[in-house]
Amino acid sequence: MDNKRFPFAELINNLSKLPGIGKKSAERIAYDLINRDQSFSKALADSIVNTRANAKICHRCFNLTDKDPCYICEDPARDSSVICVVEEAKDVMALENADDYRGLYHVLNGLVDPKKENPNIKLNELLKRVENEQVKEIILAINPSAEGEMTSTYIALMLKPYDVKVTKIAYGLPFGGDMDYFDKDTINMALNNRREI
Repeated sequence: MDNKRFPFAELINNLSKLPGIGKKSAERIAYDLINRDQSFSKALADSIVNTRANAKICHRCFNLTDKDPCYICEDPARDSSVICVVEEAKDVMALENADDYRGLYHVLNGLVDPKKENPNIKLNELLKRVENEQVKEIILAINPSAEGEMTSTYIALMLKPYDVKVTKIAYGLPFGGDMDYFDKDTINMALNNRREI
């Protein structure tokens, strides 16, 4: 795209780098932003900069947060005996938006992949939580894919020596799907119909 012919090309190009936003969507968003009141654009830009500047990782569950420990880990009303294991921080938001789950979380930050090592995956940290906290159940809410199934199986085997129930969400989540694209009823049904593995 020629920046001289299209003065908003840089904005469109940057927007199109976001997941799920192609060139046409980026163009629509860019022109919408330009046509809005300037205070909206400033507020949006400020929120992006502030969020990026204040983003932290919770040392306990590895969720994205603006304080450590995060609000979920700090909440005394949560059931600390149940930990829901997810692949990414965005999966926590999907489950929280579903409203039914009242336990804690553990963000893996990736999946087990036999082809490449992932030094950032938080499997050892999950094991330490099971050893050091009074955990009764681990719910595996990992996106249904080949790598997700492998990761779930690996975690279940890893936790066999411990006195902890390992369950897996089920019913309604299609293979290869992403948790953050499912509606709240599908997520609640998957949580409520989880099965022990």
